[in-house]
Amino acid sequence: MEITKTEIFSPKLSRDYTIAVVSDLHNRPYDAVLSQLEAICPDYILIPGDLTDNLDHDESLSRCKYALSFLAKAASIAKAYYSVGNHERRISPECKEFIKSTGAILIDDETAKDGEITLGGLSTGLFESRYGPTPPPNLKYLEAFAKEDGFKLLLCHHPEYYPDYVRATDVDLTVSGHAHGGQWRFFGRGVYAPGQGLFPKYTSGLHENRLYVSRGLANTCHPIPRLFNQTELAIIYLKKKKDA
Repeated sequence: MEITKTEIFSPKLSRDYTIAVVSDLHNRPYDAVLSQLEAICPDYILIPGDLTDNLDHDESLSRCKYALSFLAKAASIAKAYYSVGNHERRISPECKEFIKSTGAILIDDETAKDGEITLGGLSTGLFESRYGPTPPPNLKYLEAFAKEDGFKLLLCHHPEYYPDYVRATDVDLTVSGHAHGGQWRFFGRGVYAPGQGLFPKYTSGLHENRLYVSRGLANTCHPIPRLFNQTELAIIYLKKKKDA
């Protein structure tokens, strides 16, 4: 696991914040991640989808309780926010109740305010097939979120939504995952990502100072293993813009 560190400056901020992005854990062991979070002690832990392997029926709650237990531990370290990826689509009421009990905040096409930070969760549009073009998200929610005050921080599992829907809005920063770093990486570029196809643009790192794509924390994408592509815990330092 690589710990990456990125700085983003904004005139909308009155102080600095430390954000940890935990993406695409996919029900894998998280002790190493938790140890790093405890050491870093961020202000926010953001989980932009695919923490689990489906949450759409009652049986999934018992099957995914291991991954969901991460939420309680994360929430004991910092304010933890969790948005809906393609593996959490059609999240069941029982799973929502369990998530609420952990102390983490699920933002499923919903908004949460914390002082000057306004957090939104733009949920996946994938409800049937996980393959092929990604269906649009809830654009009415995105439009409403973009009109909010404060520094607007959007959790959005799909980075492919950024150029089509998010870039034109007044959202300050979007954090995503889903692409798994392109699965295989050669010369710093990913080979394939769902919803983007071959040699995708948005697989890792900061783009346009407004989109951060985490390579995620799952070791494999069955049946294709990661190659030259370390898993990632992303740390973003949001900083107030210094006077010129």
